[in-house]
Amino acid sequence: MSVLQISIAAMPFLLSLVSRSSKAIAPCLCASIFTVLLGDEPPRAAMAWCIGILIAAVALRERLRTL
Repeated sequence: MSVLQISIAAMPFLLSLVSRSSKAIAPCLCASIFTVLLGDEPPRAAMAWCIGILIAAVALRERLRTL
């Protein structure tokens, strides 16, 4: 995998670091790792990435709602 692909795969984890609670960090980290590991099978990697992005988006929305 190239550096660009790994940085895109790590996006859920990086977004979860912005959230206020630490509950979303572990699932997003797992989703990012699964995305990298499943890189040879694009549909499965995309599913893991989408789940991680959804978890991170909810955590980020809660952070922005409290501001």
